[in-house]
Amino acid sequence: MSGTTSPRVVVIGSGVVGAAVADELTERGWTDVTVLDRGALSLPGGSSSHAPGLVFQASPSRTLARFATYTVEKMSSLDLDGRWCFNPVGGLEVATEPARVDELWRRHGFLSSVGVESAVVGPDECAALHPLVPADRVLAGLHIPTDGLAKAPRAVEAQARRAIARGARFLGEQRVVEVLRDKGRVTGVRTESASAADGRGEDTFPADVVVQCTGFWGPLTGALVDLPTPLLPMAHQYARTAPVPGLRDRGTREAVAPILRHQDRDLYFREHGERLGIGSYAHRPIPIDPANLPTHTEMPSSFDFTPEDWAPAYADAQALLPALQGVEIEHGFNGVFSFTADGMPLLGEHPDLQGYWVAEAVWVTHSCGVARALAEWLVDGHPSLDVHACDLNRFTEAQRSPAYVEQRASRNFAEVYDILHPLDPPAGPRPMRTSPFHLRQQELGAVFTEIGGWERPLWFASNADLPEVGRIPTREGWAARHWSPVAGAEALATRDRVGLYDMTPLTRVEVSGPGACAFLDGLTSNNVDVAVGRVVYTLMLTETGGVLSDLTVTRLGEELFQVGANGEVDVDRLRRLAPAGVSVRDVTAGTCGVGLWGPRALDVLSSVSADDLSFGYFRAKRIHIGAVPVLALRVSYVGELGWELYTSADQGLALWDALWAAGAEHGMVAAGRHAFTSLRLEKGYRASGVDMTSEDLPAEAGLAFAVKPGEYPGAAAVSAEPRRRLVPVLMDDPGDIVMGAEPVYSGDTAVGYVTSAAYGPTIDAGIAYAWLPADLAAPGTPVAVEYFGARLPGVVAAEPLFDPEGKRLRP
Repeated sequence: MSGTTSPRVVVIGSGVVGAAVADELTERGWTDVTVLDRGALSLPGGSSSHAPGLVFQASPSRTLARFATYTVEKMSSLDLDGRWCFNPVGGLEVATEPARVDELWRRHGFLSSVGVESAVVGPDECAALHPLVPADRVLAGLHIPTDGLAKAPRAVEAQARRAIARGARFLGEQRVVEVLRDKGRVTGVRTESASAADGRGEDTFPADVVVQCTGFWGPLTGALVDLPTPLLPMAHQYARTAPVPGLRDRGTREAVAPILRHQDRDLYFREHGERLGIGSYAHRPIPIDPANLPTHTEMPSSFDFTPEDWAPAYADAQALLPALQGVEIEHGFNGVFSFTADGMPLLGEHPDLQGYWVAEAVWVTHSCGVARALAEWLVDGHPSLDVHACDLNRFTEAQRSPAYVEQRASRNFAEVYDILHPLDPPAGPRPMRTSPFHLRQQELGAVFTEIGGWERPLWFASNADLPEVGRIPTREGWAARHWSPVAGAEALATRDRVGLYDMTPLTRVEVSGPGACAFLDGLTSNNVDVAVGRVVYTLMLTETGGVLSDLTVTRLGEELFQVGANGEVDVDRLRRLAPAGVSVRDVTAGTCGVGLWGPRALDVLSSVSADDLSFGYFRAKRIHIGAVPVLALRVSYVGELGWELYTSADQGLALWDALWAAGAEHGMVAAGRHAFTSLRLEKGYRASGVDMTSEDLPAEAGLAFAVKPGEYPGAAAVSAEPRRRLVPVLMDDPGDIVMGAEPVYSGDTAVGYVTSAAYGPTIDAGIAYAWLPADLAAPGTPVAVEYFGARLPGVVAAEPLFDPEGKRLRP
């Protein structure tokens, strides 16, 4: 750092994100902040300059919803010379089809789970809430009273003024053309303005921290530091009508009716006095190359309107709002903003350049929440909210490729208002990553999804004739999508006989070199300085004790470890923190693995291996299966006797074939991810990033057994008294199957939310793991889970739900 009272920070981009970052940083005492923009202040011409300003809290994830909630709170407190920055008109999502009515109830439940007030209302109330909506054109609506309209340019200037008052400075017409660095650390930026003939402005801006907030210019800015910024600039249509009968001039408020979203036709509406603004996602995706954007216009992010794309959208708008019949469009444009491959923002630090941070692909809706998270990350070491799904480093190299980003981001644009099931399979390009077993899985009729770029079987059609299929209750509606009773049969077959599971997509990291043991032992919560051949379950924590990730660490040598991790973010964290001399190498692509689990697993394995297989639970040993050398880990994620068996990718097919042939006489089945999830929930095993996150303490998450006394990040905080707990809820009716993210009620009060859920075929019950206040987490406590508007009764249960003494894990 610079030696001053705060580090020197340069923020590239003065839009709604950059201004909010400067405000949040200076509020926390980092006052040496310079914000640079390529355009003229205070409207430099990025997306913030033309954004329609809808702020809505019903989002695809808890993190996004809470980003939006903070944006509402903060912008409500801002004004610019007495003019509003946020107009709390509320939001109204309308349904014109029965499936959308169900979706509104689901979204209402989600909002309840994050503490946002909402109500599903009937046609007459929709008409009462919005002057242009006839009751006979809608079936229902979702009203969110605290949603509203942000005046993005005012919010930018209001936050900039606050930052400037604390010592920040904002400079326009300063296009950053170089990021300066030394020994892997950022040292400043250089702009082009000082090289101009008139010699305007400064040339070099020293910095200890640089934050990239350049929006759709992100790929160009990232290229300055060899950082693929996986976002796609897209053109989005917005039009403003002539005066509309039924609307009147709203004066300085500009709008009084709720923002209106007609998601059945990919449309949204907001008032502009007596005119109506209309945005459409119904048109074809229109990707924009940021290198071809004009650089010397007042609004480089605004393209000419394309009427051919607009005509169907306006017909749908008039069908919903008859008052628009005969009303002309006065003005329209195609505005540019950013989409990512998974619809989430990009937040975090460059993997190879210390001090270079990114906050990209952020809509106005989430802008203040994102800025607060980034400021907390920089100043405090980690955000107060879980941001793992937004982490810049979450993608593999293939997922950062331009072709992948364009295909996935284009689909996200097309689906932004669609009803999306949590198990809807991703689009192409597929397949991206396949295990060596993929061909055999196809031969068995695998039904695939994709997670993290990997093809993963959900269940196998070859198991449709298993006798256990008849023991699985049928499902209807939402819970029946992307599911088959075959999946339940695979779980029962694993409990009764033996199942073979593809574990290849589990991220495997080799940590080696002098100091590897001390590194891992000082980084994680459990003792990994154990004998060679031992396996340890441990946690990486924030300084405040939150669970960043869980790891399975196998000691293979004095300074050689295999770490089972949870994806690219873990790999980045290990690489970033490893000291000199310690190698961190992702070996996932060159290896593969299976889980062989069930009461007959030993029979199968002993028939193809002459090695001594009597080593105990949470032990590891190198063995041979036929001619294939294998690392065998005596662990189980489904609560049954068995092993995880790993080998090199080139010998994977031989491993599968040897086990498959040996398993035939023992009734072995290939089993998919649905069976895996059911079995792990019966046993109470957690899924990192789903059941517990950086917001949750180990004791709260039921993981206190993985915490040791010692010195490691978060050690001082893990003993805090649990405020809430993660507990299993058993549904009263075995046919009640929920999906996750639903609110949990005690009486009429929403007190928690569901994380993971599935039907447990062994115990014949619907299982919903949920976060509840500590005083409501005792076994026997009655609760209810809201599912599409219905309150489904359940009871908190003691865990584990299956084999509480662990006898099944040992021969």
